[in-house]
Amino acid sequence: MRLDGRRESSNVEDRRGMSGGTKAGLGIGGIIMVALFAWLSGGDPVSAVMQQMQENTFGGNTEIEQNQPEFTEEEQQLAKFSTQILAGTEDVWTEIFRQQGAQYEVPKMVLYTGGVATACGQGSAAMGPFYCPGDQKLYIDLSFFTTMKQQLGADGDFAYAYVIAHEVGHHVEYLTGILAKVHEQMSKLPEAEANKLSVRLELLADFYAGVWAHHDNKRFSSLEVGDIEEAISCAQVIGDDYLQKKARGYAVPESFNHGTSKQRMKWFKLGLETGDITKGTTFQCSDAEL
Repeated sequence: MRLDGRRESSNVEDRRGMSGGTKAGLGIGGIIMVALFAWLSGGDPVSAVMQQMQENTFGGNTEIEQNQPEFTEEEQQLAKFSTQILAGTEDVWTEIFRQQGAQYEVPKMVLYTGGVATACGQGSAAMGPFYCPGDQKLYIDLSFFTTMKQQLGADGDFAYAYVIAHEVGHHVEYLTGILAKVHEQMSKLPEAEANKLSVRLELLADFYAGVWAHHDNKRFSSLEVGDIEEAISCAQVIGDDYLQKKARGYAVPESFNHGTSKQRMKWFKLGLETGDITKGTTFQCSDAEL
């Protein structure tokens, strides 16, 4: 991506190197992500979830350590890159909301190391990047990008940008009211049915990531040769079916909560190609059309 001269967002909290924070319960999303990463690494997902829940409830230092470690040049570059991408999402979504007669409220991005206290409970690096509607912040441990490269084979700056833009997509869902409405519906449904709604939320966030990329490129000519392929490859390897097959040799469709590789690539590409938020119909189309 071409980011030279691009501004960095000021809506960033750098908590890297801090530890502790009040321990809190592990939510449904956290349980799913901890189990998913356990599958990916060949471990036992049930044991991983139980261990994480025990740590959240009983373990760990509850005081923040103020000693900041020295970061490598690569880490600092990733931090700068992330703040530039966040700034790009601010510019794009502010304009899109303005055109719709609404005001975009920017989220904050929290950079952390290992674990972090949030309004949604205790977050951990094993969960991957996530968005918390309770405080309207997206949380990223930058080591996740190394995990993407080493364990998933998903590398490249635009692939990383896609991950950030996806979490911002959840913030857009929050601002439009979709996130709260669907979460309320999910809380009343059996797990398999709730998972189907979760998939639609995640695919909509993928679509919004594509919409951002479309307008960011139109505005800043940010995309270079190979960038789109990086993002499509990333969408492919974080599909539920791909991750489950990679981890244990088979997939369980009723447990999917993010969407298949094919679905994730489809909706991201649709947003990228059209830039039209009205095309984000993941809650209007049938299961077959997803």
